[in-house]
Amino acid sequence: MRVAAIDQGTTSTRCLVVEPDGTARLVASLVHAQHHPAAGRVEHDPAELLRNIRKVLAAAGKVDAIALANQGESCLAWDAVTGEALSPVIVWQDARTADALAACPAKEADRSRAICGLPLDPYFSGSKLAWLMENVPAVATAQATGRLRLGTTDAYFLDRLTGTFATDPATASRTGLLDLATGRWSQELCDLHGVPRDFLPPIRAVDAGFGTLDGVPVRVSIVDQQAALYGHGCRAPGEAKITFGTGAFLLAVAGDERPEADGLLPTIAWQRAGERPVFAVEGGVYDAGAALEWLRRLGLYTDTAELDGFTGPSALSRGLVFVPALSGLAAPYWDRKAAPLFIGMEAATGRHDMVRAALEGIALLTVGLIDAAERAGAPIPALSIDGGLSQSAYFARFLAAASGRTVNVPAMHEMTALGLAALCGRDFAALPVAMRRFAPDGSVSAEDRARFAAAVEKSRGWRA
Repeated sequence: MRVAAIDQGTTSTRCLVVEPDGTARLVASLVHAQHHPAAGRVEHDPAELLRNIRKVLAAAGKVDAIALANQGESCLAWDAVTGEALSPVIVWQDARTADALAACPAKEADRSRAICGLPLDPYFSGSKLAWLMENVPAVATAQATGRLRLGTTDAYFLDRLTGTFATDPATASRTGLLDLATGRWSQELCDLHGVPRDFLPPIRAVDAGFGTLDGVPVRVSIVDQQAALYGHGCRAPGEAKITFGTGAFLLAVAGDERPEADGLLPTIAWQRAGERPVFAVEGGVYDAGAALEWLRRLGLYTDTAELDGFTGPSALSRGLVFVPALSGLAAPYWDRKAAPLFIGMEAATGRHDMVRAALEGIALLTVGLIDAAERAGAPIPALSIDGGLSQSAYFARFLAAASGRTVNVPAMHEMTALGLAALCGRDFAALPVAMRRFAPDGSVSAEDRARFAAAVEKSRGWRA
């Protein structure tokens, strides 16, 4: 089976063709615009995203199946009759609802965690959809006439491409509107946010089928991070991966019961047709690749080759620390007011020192996620990583040292695409995969980790 795996991400839309032997070939990649209409706001043009999906899919040629990965929490509203978008896509990074959520009574935050497992944070879709209901007149008009559709980007793409208005349990679990106990939309949470439940998409298993596009079945639709988890071959409790893209996202398989993790999130990893949902523990860093891109724009480096080859003592051990909190801090802090900062600079500090400190800061934020995930469930002796930063040997080596765990970097790093193809019916978990392994070497001390933890507290307390 040849699968066209479409990864519709935060910065680009990519299509890879996955062959029956598990090899993947990138056939097209298109970057889309990022719109920032005001401070804290991040939007995409839904029509541009849809056009790009069609374009990259056309480059795939003849395939037997199509699978789609989505951004997760990014969402919008559209007209059920014409299919036209009634709003921009509000991106998962967008923080426009932060103040409104901060004003919610503690009992509402407690009910959110009890029902869907998620805090009241603007990261998730529920408050974004509520904002559209309250602030976009066309959305209110569509509701009044019964023509409204609300959902994450996958539901919009599927509706427009195949005529199937649906989402999957993993994506639904990222909205803040799903009852994890029943697998259905929660009326209580919809009422809490002010989102009309009747206009949300039906929820179906990840591989239940989502219609056809030009005669080719769309077999799978799921969040990109969950697709990558599956692509890494993680199936048993304690098996974990981290994807380093715009943000950094850890998922650790927890089993068939909802996990509880202080500061981290219970989420649905996947649910296949006729099976119980598989749960995972999730934690994220808002700014990974985004922090490095910021440094690149500032002129601190120009080429990704500069993210490797560092020698001598780490920046951290020399007292130079960077906290990558350009969008605040996600799990386990959930602090949108935290600020990015450098500490420990001196006259001799150069731009490469600052880039090195940034790599180390991203790694150390993820170490906190790993430790918390392990406390929530099975031991995590090793990690699989993918995404742009995984290609830096220095970064992978430092992560191994800082976490005290072996870090595996598969040579085939298109794990989202591989997971999509595997979910279509060809599981590649048993195939031998070439990979680089980085063992912990003790080079990151307890004092180093304490120094970083102190910097994080300064990041969080800068407004005081």
